[in-house]
Amino acid sequence: MISSNDIRPGTTIKVDNGVWQVIEFQHVKPGKGAAFVRTKLRNVKTGNLNEKTFRAGEKIPKANIEKRTMQFSYASGDDYIFMDNETFDQMTITKEDLGNVALYIKEGTNVQVISHDGAVFGVEPPTFIDLRVVETDPAYKGDTAQGGTKPAKLETGAVVSVPFFVIEGDMVKIDTRNNEYLERVKES
Repeated sequence: MISSNDIRPGTTIKVDNGVWQVIEFQHVKPGKGAAFVRTKLRNVKTGNLNEKTFRAGEKIPKANIEKRTMQFSYASGDDYIFMDNETFDQMTITKEDLGNVALYIKEGTNVQVISHDGAVFGVEPPTFIDLRVVETDPAYKGDTAQGGTKPAKLETGAVVSVPFFVIEGDMVKIDTRNNEYLERVKES
């Protein structure tokens, strides 16, 4: 159990038969009446947002979230196979459960697999990943003068906006949090 006074962003709690992560909190002490804590919560399984108010000092059950570093081994149809880096156990996660994360992982990529009570509910890809451009419009002389962008399809199927000078076969660094191109990667 955790006191509502100890809630901080990132804390995971069990409320209303669900596991929620605190996104924002505000401790309020009105002139009259008792203090309370106003929170903004995200359901870790569905991603839904909810606002909830707790009395100051109220006890709330804390949810124990386990994060394990696992390596993406291979895909077989709609199943993605991950290997635990410590125990070498394998785990299968469906493409549907991965969601957009499937666009940011390739074989050998380490990810954080997040579970609660043994049930996997999320996979966090690395923040930055280098991927090869497999399809994009060709670059033309003078295209870079305006600093525009064009769509590029990457080896994992993700589509990002890249500068005009990026061509097919280039390696690019992508920010997986917002699907943005960061830079072209020099290959050694």
